[in-house]
Amino acid sequence: QVQLVESGGDLVQPGGSLKLSCAASGFIMSNYYMAWVRQAPGKGLEWVSGINQNGDPKYYHDSVAGRFTISRDNVKKILYLQMNNLKPDDTAVYRCARYKWSGATLTTRPVFRESDYAYWGQGTQVTVSA
Repeated sequence: QVQLVESGGDLVQPGGSLKLSCAASGFIMSNYYMAWVRQAPGKGLEWVSGINQNGDPKYYHDSVAGRFTISRDNVKKILYLQMNNLKPDDTAVYRCARYKWSGATLTTRPVFRESDYAYWGQGTQVTVSA
């Protein structure tokens, strides 16, 4: 069955860096657009970044553009999120998600709809605090 398992979350000071990983199994990862989504305490889901099947183009929420980098290794079936210059507002549970439609390539930054994603990981906690 399809599984997405995130790792790499931690407690980090403001200005620090973390690299999140999402290990995918049970499907052909190279066929799908993938995304990172986060949920801060008491808030709803917020789309963070997305990446097409071959790695381009990549899309970012304005709040993380220039600080976060999304990437993927379709051979290892791992999705990554490199996070630099972290801020307290980045504190959240970070989850990876698989787009619903195989072969779909997004040519513009998407409007986030939870229903567009068929599978989600359980998430990894990122806490940014001094």
